[in-house]
Amino acid sequence: MTQVEQLLRDRYRLIERLGKSAGRQTWLAQDVTSQTQVVVKLLAFSDQVEWDNLKLFEREAQTLKQLNHPKIPRYRDYFCIDDQILWFCLVQDYIPGVSLKERLARGKRLNEAQARQIAAEVLAILSYLHHLSPPVLHRDIKPSNLIWGDNQQVYLVDFGAVQDRAAAEGATFTVVGTYGYAPLEQFGGRATAASDLYALGATLVHLLTGIAPADLPQDNARLQFVDRIYANPGFVRWLKHLTDPNLEYRFRSAEDALAALQANQAAIAVVDFKDIEPLSTPIQIRKAANYLAIKIPRRSRQSLILAKLPVWFGLTVWLLLCSAIELNTSGWFVFGWFWLLTGLGAAIWHTLPACGETLVRFDYQHFEIRWILFGLCLQRQRGRVADIDAVLQGEVTGIIDKHTPEVTLSAGVQEYSFGRLDPPLTRAECRWLIAELHSWLGLQPQPPFSDHYSSPKKLL
Repeated sequence: MTQVEQLLRDRYRLIERLGKSAGRQTWLAQDVTSQTQVVVKLLAFSDQVEWDNLKLFEREAQTLKQLNHPKIPRYRDYFCIDDQILWFCLVQDYIPGVSLKERLARGKRLNEAQARQIAAEVLAILSYLHHLSPPVLHRDIKPSNLIWGDNQQVYLVDFGAVQDRAAAEGATFTVVGTYGYAPLEQFGGRATAASDLYALGATLVHLLTGIAPADLPQDNARLQFVDRIYANPGFVRWLKHLTDPNLEYRFRSAEDALAALQANQAAIAVVDFKDIEPLSTPIQIRKAANYLAIKIPRRSRQSLILAKLPVWFGLTVWLLLCSAIELNTSGWFVFGWFWLLTGLGAAIWHTLPACGETLVRFDYQHFEIRWILFGLCLQRQRGRVADIDAVLQGEVTGIIDKHTPEVTLSAGVQEYSFGRLDPPLTRAECRWLIAELHSWLGLQPQPPFSDHYSSPKKLL
């Protein structure tokens, strides 16, 4: 029976038991030869242990012996001891720190910056593993197998579930992985590099929401977590891509996932858009990490006066005609009223839009576009920020203005546009607003729509 101060193989002195389960023990020990701390994992060969567990334990020892990565515990030793019960012992480097599972148990959910750091560091580890020959799949990434080191870096542990891709083809396999973190294809024995990516994504979702993936609602096997995470929309889309249940739509490699993560980080980096902000534009933008508000105000007083010119012109013509001698005929009288009503209609047509303002607001969950006239909201469009996949500049063909620019939010099959109401946005204002939206949403810039694009959406 193992106990504190017991010396194993005349070299490893047990200091503290770190964990215990049926037939298994994990100890913090001291290597008396090198005077360094190590971790000793013990597996008892008894009725409580299945043969498959022994095979996984030996596989972990063999795998660690072949690995050489600073974020993976280094293999030290492997041996057996016979103390009434046969114990198999694996010795590896000790990583000072705490598992992410323990952090969760203490109520310490991650913020977005921490989640990004963990994602980048684990992806670098997976890139190393997946590029070995043959590739090594971890197959059991979860919070308990990620150590948050005292040096604020992340380490990947527990390689008992690894799979050698070259040896696994067509061979009998042991189903491994943890429900909620492992994708469906893994339980069918068809694990790939993308399977580890799914497990990482599910782990990040757990760390951000505080809810285990198995406890989250699902829709067609997709984890429903968007409304529970307060993070940059681009990062949320990245997580959705990482945890897509369809292997074909998931990132294919750790490098692809890391490149997309870095591209998103670059897109939301603090950028000074003063160099492209149009001079004397009336548009106002207020933004913070968790919201973005755009206000396109009503026209200036001078613009309203110009809009009333058709009324003045029509009224002047009518008065002149009324004072003329020929006005005693009904034809001239009707003609005068025609000019008056035409001018009045033209003034209303041009003045009302100029009296309105467009308000666009984003938070981490939703966005809303409103057109306000005299304090009343006459039109409103709402959608989910996570559904936005592109922000584009379009040009709408109209009766008078053949090429009216607008800003379009593309959300799958839906489109939401604003900026076409009088006064319409200038091209420079469109470019500026799109740059701001790309940055806040964490999107990569897209090519503008063609000049002949015609939006099916209502005027906003």
